[in-house]
Amino acid sequence: MRFLALVLSLLATPALAHEFWIEPVDYQIPADGTLEAHLVNGEEFFGSKIPFLPQRFANFVLFAGDEAVRVRGRPGDSPAMAMEPLNEGLHIAAYESNNATVDYENWEKFQRFVDHKDFGDILSVHQARGLPLENFGELYSRYAKALFAVGDGAGADRRVGLETEIVALTNPYIDDLTDGMVVQVYYRNDVRADVQLEVFEKDANGGVTISLYRTDADGIGSFPVKPGHRYMVDAVVLREPAAQAAEATGTVWETLWANLTFAVPE
Repeated sequence: MRFLALVLSLLATPALAHEFWIEPVDYQIPADGTLEAHLVNGEEFFGSKIPFLPQRFANFVLFAGDEAVRVRGRPGDSPAMAMEPLNEGLHIAAYESNNATVDYENWEKFQRFVDHKDFGDILSVHQARGLPLENFGELYSRYAKALFAVGDGAGADRRVGLETEIVALTNPYIDDLTDGMVVQVYYRNDVRADVQLEVFEKDANGGVTISLYRTDADGIGSFPVKPGHRYMVDAVVLREPAAQAAEATGTVWETLWANLTFAVPE
């Protein structure tokens, strides 16, 4: 499997993008426990907790085996998710946001984002479309998942219907991780070959290491993991928005952010 890793120091240039993720209060709980998780928006695996706000999302669902239930709550609840387990085993929380927009005053700021996410020569495409280099907008949406172990944590991650999605091919709670954690990235019904994976690793003291990898021809990427550490994996799609969405929002680019969080037991 071909991949490239690059460890980035947190003392380097600040991140150029805000991630959105599901952050479990506890990644592993007993069978009679409660699944609690925050929704977080931030950078470098630190951020602001967002309460349960139904107007902000299109779907928020908990999966376990063949079962699925919508995450329930009252507006303003924090943590945003507090659910009883559906059974014993691996549980998947999945969140799909509503669309939002961000404006760019100049091309340089957008180019830094393009470089950070390794999208290639987007400037040529932008110019070929006759778009302005100042005061243009981006439409974006979030597709986040988190893996919980309930009881023994047995089971497997799977596709849950997100437009772009990261699927864990190894169960971090029970599988042998000697050869690393393996994930597969999808966009609609296709795997995403040769795309960047950004992996955030947080140790027990809160220190974060950020590494970059690439998927292979089957959309699969792997990376080393350590016991007692928590992980966030991020992969972003950049596309031209549909004509109707572009007209309604005044945007010229669209990003779809896939995210996966999990922990590795001690």
